[in-house]
Amino acid sequence: MTTSNVDAVPVPRFLRTRDLRAEGVTWRGVSAAVAAGVLIRLRQGAYCPAGMPDECVVAGQLRGRLACVSELRRLGVFVRDRSLVHVHVPPTAARLPEMPATVRAHRRRLRRTPHPRALSVEILDALHDAVTCQDPRAAIATLDSALHLKLIHVDDLDELFAGLPRRYRRLRRLLDARAESGPETLVRLMLRGLGCRFEPQVVIVGVGRVDFLVDGWLIVECDSAQFHAGWAEQRNDRRRDAAAAAQGYLVLRLIAEDIMWRPEVVMAALRGALAGRRGAKAG
Repeated sequence: MTTSNVDAVPVPRFLRTRDLRAEGVTWRGVSAAVAAGVLIRLRQGAYCPAGMPDECVVAGQLRGRLACVSELRRLGVFVRDRSLVHVHVPPTAARLPEMPATVRAHRRRLRRTPHPRALSVEILDALHDAVTCQDPRAAIATLDSALHLKLIHVDDLDELFAGLPRRYRRLRRLLDARAESGPETLVRLMLRGLGCRFEPQVVIVGVGRVDFLVDGWLIVECDSAQFHAGWAEQRNDRRRDAAAAAQGYLVLRLIAEDIMWRPEVVMAALRGALAGRRGAKAG
């Protein structure tokens, strides 16, 4: 299998009491480290160092591993919904702690066996659950993000989709690793649904690279607070828009928040822009 960037991401792991004792830490030393906040006690005989991501701590306390969209978010992959902590627990496990309302438990048998001390599942298992946990558009955006970040390789998709129910296999032909953000994927799917011609990541002389060029004249940009919050960034955007207008392009800037949570508003804007230009031509 081709090496991916996920190999460079540290796997969160817990320590057992015997691991600490093997390093020369006494029982009293373990208790002192917990009291001082240097160690976090997950459960009897299991600890993790301070600084462990909170969601990994929650998973460890529940005798599970961080999974699905929660593990992907830890890796920097786009996921739309962040309301719950997704935790995998072994399907054969008994006498588990009661799951809080903020946790969604997954009990599917894993395709890949994690390290015995791992506090997270392998990425292919996280992606498997993320596809089935999300609506199809969000699932495509998540897969695009994992591909773009090179956390998985195109070859890994064979194994992933082979393990998914057949109804999800139609999603594969809609993937595009060129998408640089989840909102870009969602807008691409909207444009596809509208049946217009479009090209992602187009370089226009004098303007630079744009997210989408639609029907050869409409530039669609997907803006987020992460890269467009400051005045310097907004000033640069306006100058780019002016340069595009000078060449006869129309620029439509969409907000990531609307793309994700108010898609009907975004669709109306896209339809209106396209219909207006076509109406003007017909007149």
